Amino acid sequence: PVEAWELDAREQIRGLVAAYNALGDRGRFDAVMALFAEDAVMDIGGGRSYEGLNQIRTIFTGTRDSILDRDGDSGGGGGPRFLQHHTTGLHITMGGRAEANGHSYFTVMTDRGVDHWGRYQDAYRPVDGHWRFASRRVRIDGTTPGGWADRRLNGPAT
Repeated sequence: PVEAWELDAREQIRGLVAAYNALGDRGRFDAVMALFAEDAVMDIGGGRSYEGLNQIRTIFTGTRDSILDRDGDSGGGGGPRFLQHHTTGLHITMGGRAEANGHSYFTVMTDRGVDHWGRYQDAYRPVDGHWRFASRRVRIDGTTPGGWADRRLNGPAT
């Protein structure tokens, strides 16, 4: 039988994963940072790893700045009007009362449709009685050609 502490942990982790994208998509970066342990690490691929809350925050502010930079947006050159992250398939593996791991998939929508998709690989741990991200690894599996993420990752089409 599953013990009450594990049910509570799993529900907190589900809420943590859901809050990450809901808050991030709305630009509530202080609330997003509260979801991470102080010494958390976020790896977004391509050799880009960020350690600690101040560095992790720059991922979100850089994304915000890219979206707000809509200059030259004739025919799709600028940033999208919004991002909506949809997370699915969260699989949680408990390692005891003090650690857990998770794996989920995400799809990102913009005002132009599906933009990119990929996977999250997470480690969680409780901090002051609340489960937080100890680490998050983001892997983009695909992009829509010419979309926002495609242009950010691969540069403009030539």
